Formats: sequence, C-alpha cells, structure tokens
Amino acid sequence: MWLFGYGSLMWRPGFDFAERRRATLHGRQRALCVRTVHHRGTAARPGLVMGLKPGGSCTGIAYRIAAEHAEAVAAYLRKRELDHYPVYRESAVAVELDDGREVSATTYLPRAGHPDFLPGLSLEEQLEIVRRAEGVSGSNADYVLRAARALRELGIDEPAIFAAEAALKGRADSIDMHDDAGRLPG
Repeated sequence: MWLFGYGSLMWRPGFDFAERRRATLHGRQRALCVRTVHHRGTAARPGLVMGLKPGGSCTGIAYRIAAEHAEAVAAYLRKRELDHYPVYRESAVAVELDDGREVSATTYLPRAGHPDFLPGLSLEEQLEIVRRAEGVSGSNADYVLRAARALRELGIDEPAIFAAEAALKGRADSIDMHDDAGRLPG
C-alpha cells in the first residue's frame, strides 16, 4: 500500500512505513483551499489547510506501508483525515516516485462543490482567513509557517505557500514558533 502526503503527512506522518520517497502527482496542485473548523480554526473563525485543487502538479512524499500494517494505517488515516474534514474523499492516484517508478497511492482530495473546498481564493483572501484563525492544534499562521519550513527542508519549491509565508512573517512577531517537540527555540 502506498500513501501520498502533500500537507502535514509530509512532516508528521504518525505511522510506521517501509519506504519513503519524494513523489509527484500530475494534474493537481497544492493550495490553502480547505476550510477547517477544528485543527486550525473554529466555527466562528474558520482557518485554511492544504488541499489539492485541479491543475499543475504537486510534489510530496509517498510512503509504502508494509502489508501487515496497511489496515491499521488506513484506519488511522481515515480518522485523521476524514473525521474533522468531510470535504476530503479518499482517492487512488497515480504518482511518479523520484526513482522513476509509477505507483498507485491513496491520498485525500477535496470534493468538488463542497462548501469547505475554496480553490478560488486569492492570496489576500487566504491571508485574511489565516491571520485570525486558531483551532485545537494551534494557530493557522503557525500551520502555514511550519508547512513552508517543511517544504523548504524537503527541497520542494512551492511559490504559493512561500508567498503566504513571506506575508505572514511581516506580522509574525506575535506568533510563537515551536520546534517539532513543541518547545520554544532557545
């Protein structure tokens, strides 16, 4: 079983895997286009997390899960990706691994027409939402800044996310930046 991660699954998979490869999905592009009212927002102040909208391509991480762990990992991911995000649907997609192999992988795609799928937002509209949102997992701005850092560490060029990061850093003085263990640096 292969999984394709393009958001937090890239830097925080939460499961054991047998193989981890850079991979590209053609025909979809990463964007801050999924409304969240749980992890990075509330019903009163929704936030935005990454989703895949049509067009372009998206480089992410593909994980191969050993057969004996596939059922448990699938259950974990359905809970993580679908319980608080009814906008997503589990989908099989063809991804090209960095070694040239093409594999079928499970990923989570936003449902076209779902009210929480907002693929047409401008950068300014995204930032207006992100700057004011916070949920049970922290501020939406922290999510975007962590995503940009993870993409950069993985060597993935993502101009739209980097543009949001640059704009947020102009106002990030009040945002606590945590390391992966949740501690403040220094």
